[in-house]
Amino acid sequence: MRTYDGPVIDAHIHPFIDTKDFIGRFGIPATLEEMASTLKANGFTRACGSVIERKKAESFEDVKKLNRMALQARDLYRDLFIPGIHVHGTFPEESVQELEYMYKEHSVRWIGELVAHSLGTGAYDSPGMFAIYETAVKLGVPVNIHCADLAVVETVVKNFPNLNVVLAHPDDAASFLERSGLVSRYKNLFLDISGTGLFRWGMLKYCVKLMGPEKILFGTDFPICNPAMYVAGVLAENLSPEENHLIFAGNFLRLTGMTL
Repeated sequence: MRTYDGPVIDAHIHPFIDTKDFIGRFGIPATLEEMASTLKANGFTRACGSVIERKKAESFEDVKKLNRMALQARDLYRDLFIPGIHVHGTFPEESVQELEYMYKEHSVRWIGELVAHSLGTGAYDSPGMFAIYETAVKLGVPVNIHCADLAVVETVVKNFPNLNVVLAHPDDAASFLERSGLVSRYKNLFLDISGTGLFRWGMLKYCVKLMGPEKILFGTDFPICNPAMYVAGVLAENLSPEENHLIFAGNFLRLTGMTL
């Protein structure tokens, strides 16, 4: 197994301030401090993601509250957490204002992970979401979406060829083949390897061969999944040093325009 001594940026985590927003299964980590220490202990340089609340947003204030908690996590651990923010297709005008505010005032460069069934955002290809994507394109901010309907994903990337869309999770079996095939066909569609999929031996090397290492972002879905297993899983596939760097950090930095 190759070794790697470069930066590791997790593009897919879910920090929490309030324990009610913890989305793991077994109560660990119990606090944001424990979450941060776990990531640092396992060699993570930075970690990016949104705060998830498992209830439908009744107003845009519910969305803003989650975004403010993402900023709070960033402010508590500036050397680690990168905020990912929510937008909501039911509230397109408010979402555009929020995105512009977060971009200009807080240097936020990442939308998502968006999880439609958690906040009730509606379809990712709705007119409201399309209005939000127009601003994301203007600002150059990528959007990370959780979506099982690949026809919807394809509609988005076709209509917004200058919007960088990061599809969350490789998934498994036939679904993985469909998802990776779709990513390989669109230059503005990328895949983060969080969640299911990486445990299948050879999956990552298959993705590299099919779509190129520049289309793959490292992610874990921590605290749902064990972050150390994902680092080991990438290294075990014996990719080249250049491929490892792109996956672990380079692609995220390129898409966001951020530096370490």
